[in-house]
Amino acid sequence: MSRRSLVYVGALLIVVAALGVVIGRQTNYTPTTTSSTTTTSIVAQPATAVWPFATSLMRFTDPSTAAYSFAVDYLGFAQPVIGAFQRGDTRSGEVPVRATPNGPVTTVMVRQLTSDNTWWVLGAASASINVTAPQALASVSSPLALSGRSSAFEAVVNFDLRQDNSLVPVVRTTVMGGSMGVMGPFAKSVTFSAPTASAGALVLRTFSAKDGSVVEASVLRVVFAH
Repeated sequence: MSRRSLVYVGALLIVVAALGVVIGRQTNYTPTTTSSTTTTSIVAQPATAVWPFATSLMRFTDPSTAAYSFAVDYLGFAQPVIGAFQRGDTRSGEVPVRATPNGPVTTVMVRQLTSDNTWWVLGAASASINVTAPQALASVSSPLALSGRSSAFEAVVNFDLRQDNSLVPVVRTTVMGGSMGVMGPFAKSVTFSAPTASAGALVLRTFSAKDGSVVEASVLRVVFAH
């Protein structure tokens, strides 16, 4: 290898190392989605996993990368700030996500569910969007009795019911809770057509009054009664 090539490689390694420090501090996370050949045969969604979709063959070897993809690709965060992974046990943990450096936290729950040790998202929670019914992994049918407590701009919380392998909601509506930092109850009966998938998720989000971007979210895994 020529001297010029060695200099170039050395400079590249320095840049990569610097990027690693930035990612470690969680100031601006730009992860890489990784695929594993050991997972290409998996087509059934793990029972407790919201993301990634098993049929996409997209897999994550890093929990923060899984949380980042979930925030951007599933929830619609524009430029999420990813906090440090907080391990629960040897195969699970949480990743805090914010829409802005000082914004409210959306806690993304992740776990290694499959034998290839890749990371899956189980759901998400926000202090300002608390769903009391249905509970996670509950069996639901139409009409869905949705209730909880929330605080949001003009009291509006946006609700999607989604099925596996699709970002298009089965039904989309809003609920009205509290506002101005004061938690208030919400309740709504939501009618929807029978999904084609056996499971999916409740997705509740609040949007920015400034630019309409996603501020925070709560996501619960559910099973569809057939």
